[in-house]
Amino acid sequence: MTLEWWIELLAKVLVVFVVVLTSVAYLTLLERKVVALIQARLGPNRAGPQGIFQPAADALKLMTKEQVTPTQADRVLFLLAPILSLVPALTAFSVIPFGETVHMFGRDVALHITDVNIALLFLLALSSIGVYGIFLGGWASNNKYSLMGSLRSSAQMISYELTMGLVVVSIVMVVGYFSLVDIVAAQHKLPFIVMQPLAFVLFLIASFAEINRVPFDLPEAEPELVAGYHTEYSGMRFAMYFLGEYANLITITSLITLLFLGGWLVPWPSPVWLSPLWFCIKVFLLIFFAIWTRGTLPRFRFDQLMRIGWKFLLPLALFNIFATALFLALKG
Repeated sequence: MTLEWWIELLAKVLVVFVVVLTSVAYLTLLERKVVALIQARLGPNRAGPQGIFQPAADALKLMTKEQVTPTQADRVLFLLAPILSLVPALTAFSVIPFGETVHMFGRDVALHITDVNIALLFLLALSSIGVYGIFLGGWASNNKYSLMGSLRSSAQMISYELTMGLVVVSIVMVVGYFSLVDIVAAQHKLPFIVMQPLAFVLFLIASFAEINRVPFDLPEAEPELVAGYHTEYSGMRFAMYFLGEYANLITITSLITLLFLGGWLVPWPSPVWLSPLWFCIKVFLLIFFAIWTRGTLPRFRFDQLMRIGWKFLLPLALFNIFATALFLALKG
């Protein structure tokens, strides 16, 4: 490991960290603007032209708000919980590739921080750690509403993780690798959304439930449980939960792009240096779809949510594995 290797690695980490945090900040503005457009209203438009400084105003407000800790809370776990929610969401970007290898500064630079051969397993493990952040936040607050929100959030995330894991199995059966770079390379002729349409639909629905997006946002059901697991959080501690949720949205849409939409690959000739652009366009379209559903669909009841996960998605995911295995056996 030479000095140039370390410099390249630190530069990648810095660029990805800055781009992700900036994207997360302005994703909040994008969501409020799109939902406002769907609902025929203006949305944020006071802080700067068309409200472009609204994320900065929100950050300043959250940084200056009082940090309140309930007197009966478990102080250590209360402070640790938001960290466990945000850090795994940011760590996930360490294994997500954004484009092909490009030639820059006299050397070949791979457009990812690292490519491990168990990247998919690593991402699933990080998503499981995020459950602890939400559960501990509700439990450590010593608030019954927060505890109820964290319990059903944990049940929801664990339930839909099973479907996501089974869908990943069907992809790995076709490719034979857990590396995201290899999975993208396997789609050079045909994206897996064409070969595995049922897997795409199942993964899309399960991922929305995993990151608590509408219509699966029961962990933060304000009319029912005040604000769910983060009821007692304020200031930057609340902001860490907030940032973690939007970082997870970028992570999951990036993963869907890599698994089913061919990543940075396009069906027409394109320069290598444009590969990050095609990747970002696909991710943006998925994020727009997620925001669109928030402004369109109502929230499920908790019993409906669990019924969908266990009685419909899980059996369909198992059927998809069986169908994939049958297809591979007949093909071989």
